[in-house]
Formats: sequence, C-alpha cells, structure tokens
Amino acid sequence: MISEEKLFGQSLEKVRRLAREQSNCISEEQVREEFAALELSDAQLWMVFDYLIKHGVGIGEPPEEDAFLSEEEKHYLQDYLDEIARIPVCGGRERENCMISVMVGDMQARQRLTESYLKDVADIARLYTGQGVPLEELIGEGNVALSMAVGMLGEGKPFGGEEALSVASDGKAAESVESAPKNAGEAEKMLVRFIMDAMERFIQETSEIGKKDKRIADRVNRVADRARELAQEYHRKVTPEELMRETGLSMKAIQDAMRMSGYKIEDIEYAEDSI
Repeated sequence: MISEEKLFGQSLEKVRRLAREQSNCISEEQVREEFAALELSDAQLWMVFDYLIKHGVGIGEPPEEDAFLSEEEKHYLQDYLDEIARIPVCGGRERENCMISVMVGDMQARQRLTESYLKDVADIARLYTGQGVPLEELIGEGNVALSMAVGMLGEGKPFGGEEALSVASDGKAAESVESAPKNAGEAEKMLVRFIMDAMERFIQETSEIGKKDKRIADRVNRVADRARELAQEYHRKVTPEELMRETGLSMKAIQDAMRMSGYKIEDIEYAEDSI
C-alpha cells in the first residue's frame, strides 16, 4: 500500500507536470482534484499553492514571463534567439512533413527537423527557470535531448520518460513503456515530453549534487571552525592529533575534512607522515 507521503509526492509531481504542459499555469480546481484522495485541509492546500507559486507556476493565470531570469540570462536568451533566427526552419504543415520524412528514415530531414525545434527548446527551458539551474544549461540539456529524440525517431525506436533517458547514461537501448509514435502528432508530443523529462532530470541531479556539496562544505567548515578556535588559544597552528584530543572530533572526521578541502584548512599544521 502506498504511503500518504509517497502519494502526496506523486500528486505534486503530476500537478507540476500538468502545469508545465499548460505553459506553467494550472487552475485551483485541477490542484484540488489531484489531491482529493488525500483529503487535505484548506491550510495544507494553500501550502501546495504557495509551493507551486514559488516554483514559477501560475494559479489560474500564467506567471509573469521570464520573472525568474536574471538580467544576464535575459541578454543570453535574446542573443541565442537572434542567433537561431538566422537558421531557415520549417513550420506548420512543412514541419509535419519533415517529421514524417524522419520517421520513414530520411537522414537529410533529421538536421532540418532538429533545427526547427531549437526555439521550442528555448521556450521549454523558460518554463523551468527559477529552480537553481542557469537558463543556458537548461537549453544545452534540452538540445542534447532533442538531438537524441530525433535520432531515435528516425530509427523507429520507442522513447519516452525516464526509460528512454537511460540511453544517454549507458549508451544502450532501454525498454520503454511507450511504443514508437505512429504519426507526426504522436511524434511531436513524445519529442516535447522527452525534452521536458531531460530538463527535469537535470534539475533533480543538479539539486542532488548541490546538496552533496553543501554537506561536504558543512563538514569542512565545522572542522575549520574548531581548528581556528584552538589555534587562537595556542597562538599557533594545531596538529590533527591536538584537534582530536581537545575538541572531541574523531580523527576520521578531521582527516576527511582535510582531504575534502585539498589540505587547505589554514589553522591545521600538515605533516605528510601523520595524515
């Protein structure tokens, strides 16, 4: 049986995905419907609304466009859009025909289809701003996913969601819960979803790396602070043994912090024989 905590997380993820597909906008009714099974109180629901708003999702109406972009990112975006605007692309019916050509194995159509979606990738990336990842990196990740998706489309491979993204990590084809698209309409939806999945995974991985880096920094700072206090008392640098004896820190914690800092904690006296 799924726990309420896991069900809450799944519902929140569904709401966020639905909002992305609706240009970062979702209605209050859609949120209430998704969380109905959990029977949340009004206070709990407002916490959900507050969370969504802080992550750039508009409730009832789209959020202010590019509200989470820095001035530097706005300049980058404009330069990028100006650059790709010089590339002749196909749109509308012509792009649909190009999609079909790719699906039947036309190698020349792949490049044209990829170029035709470059602006779409930038537009999708704008939906994911404000989550700790620079716009430039989101666009780069989206373009990699676009190229991969067009290649899989041309080879008739099924793709979609996290299953297909595993191809990028180990270079091997992965099983997918989705079959290969049967027409241009299905192909476009799956291609866009593939790009969104890539950006969401990148944000998640970046967040996990950031948390790990913070934990490392906290451990180093804790040892460095204690070393500084003891060095001020001794009026000199201290040895790891003195730090262990006087502070109660384990030698492993001290040595780990020394290693993770690149042996640059300035108040510790480093002797290669003792570390």
